[in-house]
Amino acid sequence: MAEIRASKPNILKELEKIRVRNSKNIGETYSYDELRDMHYLHAAISEALRLYPPVPVDTKACQNNDIMPDGTFVGKGWEVTYHMYGMARMESIWGKNCFEFLPERWIENGVCKQESPFRFPVFQAGPRICLGKDMAYIQMKSIAASVIERFEMEVESKDKAPEHLLALTLRMKGGLPVRLRKRCG
Repeated sequence: MAEIRASKPNILKELEKIRVRNSKNIGETYSYDELRDMHYLHAAISEALRLYPPVPVDTKACQNNDIMPDGTFVGKGWEVTYHMYGMARMESIWGKNCFEFLPERWIENGVCKQESPFRFPVFQAGPRICLGKDMAYIQMKSIAASVIERFEMEVESKDKAPEHLLALTLRMKGGLPVRLRKRCG
């Protein structure tokens, strides 16, 4: 959690740049184009989704006999389960810093780059990719920008990481108690 909070200054700078460029006041609604230009915020959200995917485990049924990329046979009707939470922590996929919250891994030349949906399957991949992915990002950025810009947020218990409950969706045991203070100005 501390890592996620540490990215806040960069997000605030990005929001301020967009506000100044478009002569906006804090609290004014961001346009679609302004939200699309929030590359660092997009990267921070992607990194949070990578480390804490809403659906951490998924299962698919094999429609036909197939061979996996590593040579493993999968028979028709077999179920294949993949673990997005585990994939996010695999050095072979994300490098030696796979456990770190690092929004910069998503940025290339100042722009948030698209990652292969097979490497980052939070929104599924292939013919089953989520049709609402782009809209979900716009909504997440709109809400996050509004909250980050208007409030100082502090996690109440900084001593230990929250315990996660594995179910259909990943959630924190007891939630995440935070304190909000309205920002000045």
